[in-house]
Amino acid sequence: MRVLVAEDHPRVADALARGLRRDGFAVDLAPDGDQALFKARVHPYDVVVLDRDLPRLHGDDVCRTLNAEQPATKILMLTAAAALEDLVDGLALGADDYVTKPFRYAELRARIDALGRRTGDVRPTVLRRGDLELDPARHVARRAGRDLDLSPKEFGVLQVLLAAEGATVTAEQLLERVWDENVDPFTNSVRMVLVTLRRKLGEPALIETVRGVGYRL
Repeated sequence: MRVLVAEDHPRVADALARGLRRDGFAVDLAPDGDQALFKARVHPYDVVVLDRDLPRLHGDDVCRTLNAEQPATKILMLTAAAALEDLVDGLALGADDYVTKPFRYAELRARIDALGRRTGDVRPTVLRRGDLELDPARHVARRAGRDLDLSPKEFGVLQVLLAAEGATVTAEQLLERVWDENVDPFTNSVRMVLVTLRRKLGEPALIETVRGVGYRL
């Protein structure tokens, strides 16, 4: 899942990004509303974690614009204002969820997971194909009952392939969904991750290379 964290306090933004990346999310950061809106128009985010009191362009304006331009993108509004009227106002602007500061990381991550499951087509909480299953919320993957020790990128690639339900996924789509904005589009990162992922999945092989197109389960 790809997430944009729009937060002007560097310590909060960096801590949240570290936690989400550790849990397998692709995370980009925006320190103000202008950059948040620009990045959201360039990259396909599943969830935008949006601080309401952003500089340059207020979070309310970012929320209104994204809600109008990208209704499928889920917005989790993050704010220090805890009054009921603030929550009502935030949801009225088009936010899909609302969390007040200070927050607990485990709760925020669970809310991001829940919003991510609501993007696009409705999908089951646990993804399964044959003897392979993946639980994004618990960050657990198993094959034939055996736990798989996957890196965050391996977990993310496997999640995208499982969600595709047998359809072919291009390398460019994997870069968009699993890597952040700093990735080199000409890199061989996808191929390298697939090499180690295939080895960890074991036999019989599950991931097929569709020559000239991409990959599928």
